[in-house]
Amino acid sequence: MATPGRIHSTPHTHWLRGFGRQSNKTQQPKPNTPSPTMQSPANLAPGSSHQMPLSPGLSATAMSFESREPTNDSLNHNQRPPFFFREQYANLIVKGNFMTLAAKPVLVEEGEWLAHQIVEQNRLLDGMLKIIQEADRNTGVSICNQQSCPAMSAGAMTYTWLDAKRESVRVPAPQYISYVQKWIAGKITDPSIFPTDTFISAPPSLSASDPSNWLGKASGFPPQFANDIRNIYRQMLRCYAHIYHAHWLEFWHLGAYKELNTCFIHFVNVGRLFNLLGDKELEPMAPLLDIWLEKGWMARPGSSSGLSTKSSNQSQQQQQQQQQQQQQQQQQQQQHQ
Repeated sequence: MATPGRIHSTPHTHWLRGFGRQSNKTQQPKPNTPSPTMQSPANLAPGSSHQMPLSPGLSATAMSFESREPTNDSLNHNQRPPFFFREQYANLIVKGNFMTLAAKPVLVEEGEWLAHQIVEQNRLLDGMLKIIQEADRNTGVSICNQQSCPAMSAGAMTYTWLDAKRESVRVPAPQYISYVQKWIAGKITDPSIFPTDTFISAPPSLSASDPSNWLGKASGFPPQFANDIRNIYRQMLRCYAHIYHAHWLEFWHLGAYKELNTCFIHFVNVGRLFNLLGDKELEPMAPLLDIWLEKGWMARPGSSSGLSTKSSNQSQQQQQQQQQQQQQQQQQQQQHQ
């Protein structure tokens, strides 16, 4: 068995309570399981260290870019896939159909459901990121640091940030992830994007025949809500992809790789079910997704109506009509009382 690298602080897994199980903090690799050793990451030049603006101030439509590093095709053809792309390491901590967790309840408006999913997916991702962000007790250095991850990358894919001048800048992965977390927090806590007040009644203009209807309008969400949550989901995906490609070995040593798989498959199922993620964005994780598809654990692309299809719009309009009727009945009952 290969000698494992140094073990960092044990991860906290209380954030997985939604899945009904916590990992064993003292769990060690099984004796009969070969110790995975990751292939050396691509040699990436250090990014700029100058101060970058907080991401909530940037336009969500053009926040960052992605580029592909040149690779040696003949060398990659002869290399075995990373361990996280192998079936024996694709297991989860729970059994069951994850698609039922992603499916929207019939009487819940789609905007409300997706707002709930964004908040929940952000909570689960933050739990994963804490593992690579927590400083080692002896060295004071986190798993993901500027030396180990001089760029935000996932395999051959490198992601860059936009600075105040809207110029693409390569920054270290921990810095990029910090920007993403602050940007998402800024979106979620902004009541103009994620309203927290109860939406009591819908104006007459919110009828199903309104040509200006948009996702979440009946629940008080703004016109750009669909675009915002797609951009949030895209940035979350980049964080997951970096965790797998750069830090999966640490998750294996800590006995937490199944927890990582569980959070990620739930994340992808929601993203595919509601068309929040495209094939290009998922490309760095495609081999793992193919394994889950073969096992029937994950929704296939185009298997649902999603956000942009006619059937989804019709379903949303029907739900809005039902909600309006219920609200009118409640108002009439209150008047009689």
